[in-house]
Amino acid sequence: MLRHLEPEVMDSWEEATAYDAMDFSEVNMAFAQQTITLGPPQQALVLDAGTGTARIPILICQMRQKWQIVAIDLAQNMLQIAGKHIQTHNLQQQIKLEFVDAKCLPYKDQQFDMVISNSLVHHLPHPLVFFQELKRVLKPHGAILIRDLFRPANEESLNLLVASMCEDFDQDQKKLVRDSLCAALTVEEVTDLVTQVGLQGVHIYQSSDRHWTVERAWTNPE
Repeated sequence: MLRHLEPEVMDSWEEATAYDAMDFSEVNMAFAQQTITLGPPQQALVLDAGTGTARIPILICQMRQKWQIVAIDLAQNMLQIAGKHIQTHNLQQQIKLEFVDAKCLPYKDQQFDMVISNSLVHHLPHPLVFFQELKRVLKPHGAILIRDLFRPANEESLNLLVASMCEDFDQDQKKLVRDSLCAALTVEEVTDLVTQVGLQGVHIYQSSDRHWTVERAWTNPE
């Protein structure tokens, strides 16, 4: 099935609130726990690219009180909702929200101990630029966790996946999921991107019936 792009930024209030209302708690917790497994054991400066409404950074910081997370997004309404969630959990000192394009990061080379991103790549028309920026701002020994949906092989597989994912979703939410699946990459396409960028020591694999994952554990530079 060919890739069909969706809008890069979900920036209407209706889209942001519909997305935030979806129950991804199980998936988000799994991502947060894997982040902690791969990341530094003590202090860390982490970049979360495409943070959305910051559900995942909140989970991470509740488990790692010495970590600092810079959480970026290009959707102002998503960031507005994220700010409320962070305030509710009293995590303003650990999570810094920034209106930033993941394809043009305003950060120094080798600044971050870890880069994470959940469900961003399928929004990007040209995801290679993001992977190049990821490599630039990450320390040589830094950890990586990038996860997203993968594109089904055909219309039948797409319909089955939407049905299994969206049982409790309304029609607008189902459309968001369907559009995301159609805009997603395959594992082979992601592998090609990582190879082009020259990221070393990463594991690329299908991690569920709907997700691919790119990961690398943090290593002590000493």
